[in-house]
Amino acid sequence: MKINPPKFIRRIFPDFIWSLPNSRGEVYLTFDDGPRPEVTPWVLEQLDKFQAKATFFCLGKNVELFPDLFQEIRRRGHAVGNHSYSHVKGWGMKTGDYVRDIDIASDLIHSNLFRPPYARIGPNQARVLAERYRHIMWTVISKDYSKRVNGIKCIKNVVPYLESGAIIAFHDSVKCAGNLFQALPVVLQAIEDKGLHSARIEL
Repeated sequence: MKINPPKFIRRIFPDFIWSLPNSRGEVYLTFDDGPRPEVTPWVLEQLDKFQAKATFFCLGKNVELFPDLFQEIRRRGHAVGNHSYSHVKGWGMKTGDYVRDIDIASDLIHSNLFRPPYARIGPNQARVLAERYRHIMWTVISKDYSKRVNGIKCIKNVVPYLESGAIIAFHDSVKCAGNLFQALPVVLQAIEDKGLHSARIEL
């Protein structure tokens, strides 16, 4: 299994969850930075077509802007996680300020799952947050956010590494929409073709 995050980050944070090995053929599609009305409803429809479940790591500010869309994610049976309120980078930020931003989001999202934006989190920040949250990272990231990546490359970044336990990171943001619209249906079909299914993260 290919693990995209740098090895030194995994050594620093051994308690972070990078995959969820299981014997049930479950993979875990995740979507960061939403909800956004331009993208998230389309993602939900694609997931419904394949009877797939996913985990949405939401920004508190977007939940505040689009509460009905956030509730629709939950209504359709998907899990939600905290991706901070304002997409803050932990590096170079005071621990108290960083934790406060995540806790503000928590008041809106109500989840014990947390994914740090950009994976930029300091050891002390991680230690404090671990008292209340499970840090969910990823096994492989589509890189749908990159200007140097197109939809075909996103597919190639993901499909060869689909196996039971893999956590796959996409983004339901406007910035990533073009790549996501091309890649997600192909990835969902590949999951089905491999005899796997996408499940929500429940810890």
